[in-house]
Amino acid sequence: MGNSGYLEKAAPVINEFIGGKSTSLPGGQVNIAFLGFADVNRKYDDYAAQVQNALKNLNVTVRVVGPKATSVIENADAIMVGGGNTFKLIHDLEELNLLPLIREKVNNGTLYIGWSAGSNILAPSIATTNDMPVIEPKSFKALGVFPFQINPHYFNQKIDGFNGESRDDRLVEFVKLNPNTCVVGLPEGSYLKMANNDLKYFGEVDGVIFTSDANPEGFLKKQITPGEDISFLL
Repeated sequence: MGNSGYLEKAAPVINEFIGGKSTSLPGGQVNIAFLGFADVNRKYDDYAAQVQNALKNLNVTVRVVGPKATSVIENADAIMVGGGNTFKLIHDLEELNLLPLIREKVNNGTLYIGWSAGSNILAPSIATTNDMPVIEPKSFKALGVFPFQINPHYFNQKIDGFNGESRDDRLVEFVKLNPNTCVVGLPEGSYLKMANNDLKYFGEVDGVIFTSDANPEGFLKKQITPGEDISFLL
């Protein structure tokens, strides 16, 4: 958020989210499996070290998931998926056949924490990412933990002299062509938290929900405020 340090705003949220979690490591440390496959440079160990350093004041151990480290996910108390390029992330998860394993773990109660690309893949597909398709996955299908789409880094502003589509233009196109789903736009510094099938929006600014509609415009755009319960989307 703004000029804050890496994961500085997220660390307290993560700490609160994992609090009270029964753990598998001595000293009550939460064993986190970190997936950095969204990193196009493939420096997964460096990425995990950056995350561990950002969370150094939390009682967690961050273990990197490499191409042959499915056991790290199987034994994890929490799964954490970092940002980067969403197409690279879903390509690698497909190639390594990790999507079914992650989905099963999360559905059975393993905590999931993700940002940017890591939040994109909670949706049924990655079709509402902002990223360039730098690599071609087999499909756009993702984890489908949520029945709605996510657009992280949501920011909509018309710029003088720029004649391309705004973010809203693109999301409206999506809901018009996919009328059975909706998109939640998450601005910087905002997040969704789901616990016990209750879903709430938090942040320092309002978020948005786009849905298709039978009105003349063909869509609805709804503001959501910090602390608002949006469990109706589940």
